[in-house]
Order: sequence, then C-alpha cells, then structure tokens
Amino acid sequence: MIVVLKHGVSEEKKAQLIAWLEALGLRIHISDGEFQTVLGLIGDTTTVDIDLVESLEIVDSVKRVTEPFKCCNRKFHPDDMVVEIGDVKVGGGNFVMIAGPCSVESEEQIVTVAKAVKAAGAQLMRGGAFKPRTSPYDFAGLKATGLEFLKIARQETGLPIVTELMNIMDLPLFEDVDVIQVGARNMQNFDLLRELGHLDKPILLKRGLANTLKELLMSAEYIMASGNERVMLCERGIRTFSDYTRNTLDLAAVPMLHQLTHLPVIVDPSHATGIAKLVPPMALAATAGGADGLIIEVHNDPIHALCDGAQSLRPEEFAELAEKIRAVRGVVA
Repeated sequence: MIVVLKHGVSEEKKAQLIAWLEALGLRIHISDGEFQTVLGLIGDTTTVDIDLVESLEIVDSVKRVTEPFKCCNRKFHPDDMVVEIGDVKVGGGNFVMIAGPCSVESEEQIVTVAKAVKAAGAQLMRGGAFKPRTSPYDFAGLKATGLEFLKIARQETGLPIVTELMNIMDLPLFEDVDVIQVGARNMQNFDLLRELGHLDKPILLKRGLANTLKELLMSAEYIMASGNERVMLCERGIRTFSDYTRNTLDLAAVPMLHQLTHLPVIVDPSHATGIAKLVPPMALAATAGGADGLIIEVHNDPIHALCDGAQSLRPEEFAELAEKIRAVRGVVA
C-alpha cells in the first residue's frame, strides 16, 4: 500500500502519521520527491483502514500495490534512483560505462586494460577475481590475489572496482571493493542477497540465465528489504532456443524495468552475445533503448585470454565504440 501526501505537509504532521502507521506493525518506506511525498507501507496492511487514512487532511490518495515487490517498486519511489560510487553517478539521467577483462590474469594485464578503458571514457572498471565456470577444469580466477591486482589498477587509474562475489564466506575480502556484482548463477542465492542487504555498498545484480523480470525484481527486493537500497539491475541475456549467440539479449527488458522500478538498469552485451563483433551493435541498441549504462568486456590480448576471449573487445575497439555511444547519448539523452 502507498500513501501519497499533499504538497507542503509539515514535518511534524508527517512524523505523526508515520508513527501511527508504525504502531500498527508496518515498516514505512519514505520517498520525498520534488512535488510530493510517498509513504510505502510494508507488512500486513489489512490492519489499515484505507477510508480513515484517505480522510486525513494531509493525505492526497491511498493505493494498494498488488505486485509482490515493494521496496524496488516505482510506485513506492516515483523518482529514479541515483546510485553514487565515489564521484560516479548511475541512474536519473546519468550514464555509466563499465569496462575491463572478464577475469584478472596478472597485475600487468589489469593495469594495462584499466588505463586503456579510462582513456576511452570508462568510469568504472570490471574484472573477475572469483569466476564461476561451467567446467571445473577451466580457469576460475586468481581469487584474493586478483582482488589485490584490481586495487593496484584502481590506484593507478582512479577507476572504482566492479567485481563478482560468489560466496558469503569471501565477503570480508570485498570490504574495499567499490561495487559488488552478483552473477547470473547467484541471482537467487537468497542467503547471499540477504547478507548484501546489510552492507552500505552498491550492488550490481545480474539477471539469471532463465529468470523472469519479476524474479529479478524479487531478488533485488531481498537486498533492499534487508536495508541496502543501492542496487543496480543488469540485463545480460537469457537462455532461449537461439543457436547462434551465447544468449538472447532481452532489450525490451530495459524500458519494461524502467516502468516497474526506479532502480538503474545496466546492459551487458558481452555475455548476452558471446561474440565480439556483435557487442558494438547491441551496446548501441541498449543505449538507444534507455539503458543507464553498459558493462563491456575488454582485453588487451583476447586470443590468449584465460576466460571469454571470444566476446572481448580490444582496447582500440572499445575506444571506437565509446565514441559512438556518446553520439547516441547525445541524441536520446
């Protein structure tokens, strides 16, 4: 249920109403917009007399929310969420480019790529230290050592770090990581999501390989319901019957998610296609479709990459793409 207050309501009267609603055993999510304040009522709202609340002088309207996701529902938070990562802002008209290799292979490699993507205009650096792999025989990352190399690259370039956490047990190692990524395979690891909800740190939540948008939003709800509202969603392609690309990039998810939620939506064209030549057109399409940012794999030597070289752009290719992205943004922003 949401309660929309009239414009210009005093803080005292608003506090009185909130205290009364909390006394009914409800949690209140407050969204202060430029022209109105929205109170999101979370809990058993059957105890609330809608007619009584609606009759209050300070109340403009009362509406029931039928969707199971509450905290990440745009009805609760009409204005776009802006997630701040140091000096970088994501959402609310702020576009971000995240770039870097699929996995951290060496200090030289990650520093080289980080410098290249920054020069091309990337604001955040991605790189996997812990890698979930389909085969147990594939390179699974440098783990703690990889995190240290990422920090060195951050020190060299000033780019904040985006890297994936796979296991709650490793959470202490991520204390100095700027953005924690939840990969597609962990989207419904609910214990992990709850734990991330206790942090004051941005979370990049990737859509699962075969998950619906509602399931993605419910996973975001786990994080937000536990207290952390700094969540960014990522469309990275889903499994379909297509046999020419790694996954199918669901670009319609971008405007649909913007209707359903106030959270920023990032698109990953690298994992969605699995083919480097397809990354630029899909990145441009996602930009034109209203994405709040892109996360793109870039490697200085894709042929010899230990992970996902086939979908990685070379630094010069990323630089060329970045120019085109800025041109598209100039038209649609």
